[in-house]
Amino acid sequence: MKASPFKLGRVSLVSLAAAALVALACLVSFTQGALADNMKCDGASAATAPTVGDAAPDFALPYATQEQIYLKPEERMSLAANKGKNVILAFYPADWSGGCTKEVCTLRDTFVELGKLNATVLAVSGDYVFSHHEWAKFHKLPFPLLSDHDHKVARLYGSYNEAAGFNNRTVFLIDKDGVVRYSNLAFKAGDANDYNKLKEELGKLK
Repeated sequence: MKASPFKLGRVSLVSLAAAALVALACLVSFTQGALADNMKCDGASAATAPTVGDAAPDFALPYATQEQIYLKPEERMSLAANKGKNVILAFYPADWSGGCTKEVCTLRDTFVELGKLNATVLAVSGDYVFSHHEWAKFHKLPFPLLSDHDHKVARLYGSYNEAAGFNNRTVFLIDKDGVVRYSNLAFKAGDANDYNKLKEELGKLK
C-alpha cells in the first residue's frame, strides 16, 4: 500500500523544519561565539561564586552529547546524579568560539587521564542543546554539554557576565560529596598552568 503523498509531504516538512531549527540554533551560537572571542569573558563574580568548602549548588539542565539530545525533564543532568564522582564543572561563553573550542578540546584530549582520577566533566553554556549536539559531534567530545539558556545556573556559580551577555570562563572542582574543593574564576583556555593546577588539585581527591 502506497503512502499518502500528503503524509509524505507532511513528514518532509517536519524534517525540513527540524533541520532549519538546528541550523538556526547553530547560527545563533556561531554568532555568539564570534562575539565572545572579541569580548572579555573571564573572571567570575567572587561575591557570588561558591568558595572552597561550600556545598556546590545543585541543578538540573537539558544537555547534549555527540550521540543524543536530552530535553525531557526526567532526562536532565543534575549535579546530584554525579554524587560519588569528582566533577569538573566548566562554564564557558559559547559554542563555536575559538577560545571555547580550545578549552573543550583540551578537556577532551585529557578525558581518559581525568577519568583515571574518578572525574567527570560537565561543560555549561547558554547555547541551545541543538548547537551543543552539533558541536559535540564536530569535535568528538566525550562529555555532556549542558544548556543553561537563561543563565540561572551560571548566576548561582557567579559565572555569568551581565555586561557581556555570556558566561565567564570558570572552573569548579567538586568532590564526591558535592563540596567545592577548587575553583578558578579566571580560567584561561590556552594556559597549560591552569590545566596543570586543575589536575594537581584533582589528584588530591583521588
